[in-house]
Amino acid sequence: MTLSVLRTAESWWLQTSSGAVRITTTARTTAELLADRDAVRAAASSTETVAVDSLELVSPITRPCRVVAQMTNYASHVRDSGMNPDNVPLTFFRKSSASITGPHDDIIKPAHVRLLDYEVEIGLVIGREIPAGTAISTDRLADYIAGLVVTNDVSARDVQLPQTQFYEAKSYPSFTPAGPALVLLDSDELGRFGELRLRLRVNGELRQDMLVDGDMLYRPAPALQSLARFQDLAAGDLILTGTPAGTALSAPPKPIEMIGALLPPAVKWKAFFKRQAGNPRYLHHGDVVEASVSTDDGAIDLGRQRNTVRFE
Repeated sequence: MTLSVLRTAESWWLQTSSGAVRITTTARTTAELLADRDAVRAAASSTETVAVDSLELVSPITRPCRVVAQMTNYASHVRDSGMNPDNVPLTFFRKSSASITGPHDDIIKPAHVRLLDYEVEIGLVIGREIPAGTAISTDRLADYIAGLVVTNDVSARDVQLPQTQFYEAKSYPSFTPAGPALVLLDSDELGRFGELRLRLRVNGELRQDMLVDGDMLYRPAPALQSLARFQDLAAGDLILTGTPAGTALSAPPKPIEMIGALLPPAVKWKAFFKRQAGNPRYLHHGDVVEASVSTDDGAIDLGRQRNTVRFE
């Protein structure tokens, strides 16, 4: 059975069918909590619950930590970006952990950003130290991945695209909502990863809705095997696994793309941003973004985050 861990500013909680139980632990960080699994399991037997809605939840992923993200990892998103899924390699980029925010906190657009986009993603939470060079065994994946969390890889497209500057464009404060729950999984539950469905709504309108099965290009095992060849990882680190189609940004029609390729860069980007400025799917002040991940039968449910967009 999954264990859904919640966090407030002062305490850790275990979500149960009847409410939330305070976890008796001295852990202050995600890594410390993962090292105190006995306390998490002990909370499951308590009957002293409070209503989950009464808690002011913060991100169950504490800072600082490493945040690593996979690029273009869903076939539908690759096609939507004008590329061929058969030719997309396994690649990563980094985000600042200062971008992590709570599941109900505002997403804050910096004043200079014009094109604010969303990307619902499944976050893998590392459960133990993984020194660079570690050989990751597929059948022992649960030894390395402690659990999963809903994330939103918020992106400033007008910063990201002209300079291919992923780090800055995706690292502003509040650009990685995480939670509400850190859902701890055993090996069998992690084996159902492909049955997870990602959904994202903006003001109630369904924008993204996709199963992992049949769309994700590189699953957690090959991704972690590749990353561990060169990257140290530690308990509490977060790996974002990509997003399906449905983001505001999509590739222009082929004829326009071909014409754009012939233009000087400054002219091309000016035309691109003029066209994108008329795209109503980018986030606006006051928009409410809701992201969730679960299996269709509800056996694994990472919860739903709800964030309001606020312009500086």
